[in-house]
Amino acid sequence: MIDLHTHSLFSDGELLPSELIQRARVIGINVIAITDHVDFSNYLFVIEHIKAAAVEFSEKKNGINVLAGVEITHVPPFDIPRLIELSRKAGAAVVVIHGETIVEPVEPRTNLAGIEGGADIIAHPGFISIKEAELAAKKHVYLEISGRGGHSFTNGYVAMIAKKTGAGLVFDSDAHADRDLMDDAHALNIAKGAGLREKDFREMIANSKKIANRENL
Repeated sequence: MIDLHTHSLFSDGELLPSELIQRARVIGINVIAITDHVDFSNYLFVIEHIKAAAVEFSEKKNGINVLAGVEITHVPPFDIPRLIELSRKAGAAVVVIHGETIVEPVEPRTNLAGIEGGADIIAHPGFISIKEAELAAKKHVYLEISGRGGHSFTNGYVAMIAKKTGAGLVFDSDAHADRDLMDDAHALNIAKGAGLREKDFREMIANSKKIANRENL
């Protein structure tokens, strides 16, 4: 299992990075990205401290590969591409955009700005348009099937749009606490609930692996 969208207490999560990583490892997650919420005020702080945690939990030591990431959250769309670039320069291995979920007042055009800016993942993209999904497919930006309550309400729509446009999908837990982390079986059931097959789920995991390996390209 690969999970590229999780949170520690460096934003609104409940756990220290070390505990989040340990609990993920025990349930069979072998790659995890800690992607705390950031804007221009805290992205350097978050990346620096998650990178420090990642050093302590290398794959050789613990059987889990830890990636430092960010979730760019409620940033004005015109500023999103700039923060994507700054986050990558600061060392973020995974850049997630807090997409246009139907359960939060996310600014319109946030999905588009994240795609145009070359983020890795548009998290919980809500009612993303066909044109946006087509652009995501062209730019190899992945759309998220979310394991988080509320954000998951539009999973079926996202899956349908991805099939129509060829946009790639990933599955992430969006974990904020240990109870939110998901093993392979639980994640597969959520994917099936969105109308996806086991084959589709395996493709999502393969897509997450591609993102995780980008820093080594």
